[in-house]
Amino acid sequence: SLWGTLCCPCPLCVLTLLVSGCFQALQQVARRTVSTSARRPVENKVPQNQKLFQEDNGIPVHLKGGTSDALLYRATMALTVVGVGYVVYELVKAAFPQKKN
Repeated sequence: SLWGTLCCPCPLCVLTLLVSGCFQALQQVARRTVSTSARRPVENKVPQNQKLFQEDNGIPVHLKGGTSDALLYRATMALTVVGVGYVVYELVKAAFPQKKN
């Protein structure tokens, strides 16, 4: 028991004992949850992905992943166009400042 190691009943000693107990409990939980061993075997998909991405079917490599790749590509292009448009807008606004009345 941790209380058996208490040297005196002062609040500082009690607090130190509680903090060290919490720290030890946290270390135990961390040791149990973080483990290097695999919980279940994982299928090796590397050969399948190599075959998919090396296939010569005319599709660019950044789109060979399917629908999600196409959506990510389109979203990236849309954000790029919007960003470039906003930069041009701000440059024009800075180049031709409005006159104060």
